[in-house]
Amino acid sequence: MFIEQPPFFYRMLFPETIWRIPGDKKTVYLTFDDGPIPQVTPWVLDVLDYYEVKATFFCVGDNVARNPNLFQVIRDRGHQVGNHTMNHVKGMSMSPEKYVRNVMNAHDLIQSRLFRPPHGHMLPGQAKLLKKDFSIIMWDVVTRDYSNKLSGEQVFGNVKRYARNGSIIVFHDSIKAERNLHYALPRTINWLRENGFLFKIL
Repeated sequence: MFIEQPPFFYRMLFPETIWRIPGDKKTVYLTFDDGPIPQVTPWVLDVLDYYEVKATFFCVGDNVARNPNLFQVIRDRGHQVGNHTMNHVKGMSMSPEKYVRNVMNAHDLIQSRLFRPPHGHMLPGQAKLLKKDFSIIMWDVVTRDYSNKLSGEQVFGNVKRYARNGSIIVFHDSIKAERNLHYALPRTINWLRENGFLFKIL
């Protein structure tokens, strides 16, 4: 559970960040990390279009630089975008200044005030600096679609077990997640809708 739904004490380590957005109605926020890549992102966009769902894509700057047209397609289809650093770097191994510089390099390409740290790892000093310019978005549910130790059924099961009003749910439009994503994403959307959840972007 620690990975799939971070406990309260872990969330309190980063008071500058947003983990969940509960509202009056049952609402969830679908998010996708690490793209855009041509092998996976177009399929994700087609699934979202089919179900008429909007999501938020936290993009890696390098991938945006390599796939600018695909990045624009995400925006043209009405989805939100966010910053996921320039090179998917781990904040724990970098100085606050170097980390922020990496984020700002990605910002030059992405132009979004939403930021999510890769792996959810960063130092308190980095969070304080970034809070000046960004809303730092974490998550309430990590599907773990990237794990080769989990099946698509188990990934879908993580959503069914942990999703609640205000959940920010993380999938990945990445090669590692592709197999599980193909199984879990359509079923997740159907299940959430059948259980009365509305979908919003951040």
